[in-house]
Amino acid sequence: MALTGLFAVLRWGRGVRGGGALWLLLAVVVVQVVSWVAGYLHHPEWMTDNPQVDRLAKWFLFIGLAWWLGGSTRATLLAWGLGLAGLIVVVSWPDGSLQQWQRGLQGMRVDFDIRNAQHPAMFFGAGLLGLVCFAGRCWRGHDALVWMRRLLWSLALAVCGVGIVVTQTRAVWLAMLVVLPLLPALAWWGAERRLPRRAWLGLAAAALVIVVGSLAFHETVAKRLDAENRIIAQAMEGDWKSIPYSSVGNRLLTWRASLDWIADRPLVGWGEEGRSLVIEHTDWLPDATRDHYGHLHNTFLELLVSYGVLGLAVVLALIAWIGLGTWQAWRAGIMSGDMALFGAGFFVFYAIVSQFESYGTFWTGAYVQNLVAGGLVTHIWRWQVESGQRVFPVFRREA
Repeated sequence: MALTGLFAVLRWGRGVRGGGALWLLLAVVVVQVVSWVAGYLHHPEWMTDNPQVDRLAKWFLFIGLAWWLGGSTRATLLAWGLGLAGLIVVVSWPDGSLQQWQRGLQGMRVDFDIRNAQHPAMFFGAGLLGLVCFAGRCWRGHDALVWMRRLLWSLALAVCGVGIVVTQTRAVWLAMLVVLPLLPALAWWGAERRLPRRAWLGLAAAALVIVVGSLAFHETVAKRLDAENRIIAQAMEGDWKSIPYSSVGNRLLTWRASLDWIADRPLVGWGEEGRSLVIEHTDWLPDATRDHYGHLHNTFLELLVSYGVLGLAVVLALIAWIGLGTWQAWRAGIMSGDMALFGAGFFVFYAIVSQFESYGTFWTGAYVQNLVAGGLVTHIWRWQVESGQRVFPVFRREA
C-alpha cells in the first residue's frame, strides 16, 4: 500500500507532490547517503557495504497511506479504529494471552509477546488517547447502533487502561500523566474558551482512567516507581561510578557515553550503526551493558549519533510540517477538532516516551507513527488542494 501510494502521489498527485512531505523524504535520503559517505571516508571498518536509507525513509510510509485515505475523515477514523481493534485482538486472541492478563493483574510485568513490555505499553497509550479524544463520536447519536458503539468504546477503554498498568512502563505512565490533563486545556482553548457538550465525555473518560487506575493499581505503580529513584538521585549528584546496572542505570550510562560520540561528529554522525558503536566501543561501559543493550533507548540521541544535526534537522522539519499543517487544516474546517486534538495529544505523548525508548527504529514505532501521520497528512493535503496554499510557502506551488 505504501509503495503504490507513493507511486500514485508522484504520478497523479498534482497539488500535493510539490509539498513538504516529498521534499523532506528526498532530504532524509540525501542526509543518510551523506552520512554514509562521510563515515566510509572516516571509519570504513565500521560502515555497512551500502547506505541503509530505509532506516529513516520508513518514517515516510505515511505518504502512501495518506494518498489512499483520499482526504476522508471517515476513512481515517476507520483506519485508526482498525488499528486499535487489531491491537485488542493481538493481546486477547493468541494462546497464552489470558494467562498474561492474569499475571499482569497479580502484579507481574507482561509484554504480550510484542518485543518487550515497552512496546505494547506505547500501543495501549496511543489507543487510550484516541478513545478519550473521540469519546463524543462514540457516545452521541440516537441510531440503533449507538449502544453497540458505547459498549465497544467502554471495553476498549478498559483494555487500554489496564494494559498501560500491567505493562509497567514508567515512560508511558509519565506521558499519560502529562497528556491527559493537557487534553481538556487544549479542547477548552480550541473551542474558544468553552467546551461543547460532547467534549465533556472525553474529559470524564480521562478522569475515570486516572481515578480507577490510581485506586486499583496503587501498589503496583508505587513499587515500580520507587525501584529506581535512588539511581536518578545519584546521577543528579554526579555520582556516576556507583550507579548500578539496572534499567534506568544502563540508560543513564549509555546516554552519557553517546554525548561524547555526538561531540566528535556533530554534523553528519557515525552512520546507521552509530547507536551500536557507542555501546560496543566505549571502553568505560561495563560488560553487562554491552551484552544486554544494543541501542540507546532514546530516539533523539540515536538520531544525533547516527546522522548528526543534519538528520535531526530533517526530522524536526517533518514534525513542524505536520504540526503546522494540522493547525492550518483545522483552522480551515477541513480537519475536525477532535482529530486535531488527538494529533496534538499523540505528538506530546510520543515525544515523551521516545526519550526513554527508541520506538522509531523498531517496527512498532514506525507502524504507529505512519498510521497517525497518514490520517493527519491526508487532511493537510485536502486543505492544500482546496485552498491552493502550502504549509511551508518556500516549497513550489504546483508540481
